[in-house]
Amino acid sequence: MNFSTIILLILIGGAIYMVMAYNNLVGMKQRILSSWSDIEVQLKKRYNLIPALVDTIKGYTKHESETLEKVIKARNMALNAHNAGEASEAEAMYKSAVSGIFGLSEAYPELKANENFINLQNQLQALEEDIESSRRYYNATVRDFNAKIDSFPELFIARQFNFTPYEYFEVDESIAKDVYSMPKIDL
Repeated sequence: MNFSTIILLILIGGAIYMVMAYNNLVGMKQRILSSWSDIEVQLKKRYNLIPALVDTIKGYTKHESETLEKVIKARNMALNAHNAGEASEAEAMYKSAVSGIFGLSEAYPELKANENFINLQNQLQALEEDIESSRRYYNATVRDFNAKIDSFPELFIARQFNFTPYEYFEVDESIAKDVYSMPKIDL
């Protein structure tokens, strides 16, 4: 084997590696986008339950309009979130507002016993679990992608093709604990 053949094989091997690394980064990016889309769908389902929840509560709590307004404002902010950072901020506001709503149920026993309210609460709790699971998956894919584009030698390919890091979808854990530890309504 002569020197030019060796150089040619090295160049071909390098080109194959670059194509494979690029395709791997594209695949990872698509997993991030797909997992974010899953989160958005679940968040929209959750936010679509809010009007029904507010209507149910209005009938029982005529003078609690401030709490209901906070929930509606949080819902609107969340629906207008376009990325993980904005969604994280909206989540904090939403969780605080929803915590206030479920606090109202303790003050109004007839609301706490309302079948529609119980159904909505159960649906929200199921969605919260799904969202939490999806958030963990999304953050894992972001972690893997961000680590890959900062690792040698992929960082050269990532820079060449403008792959940039993604934001994590984070929730203030102190707020999340308050909401997730909501009292469960007994039937």
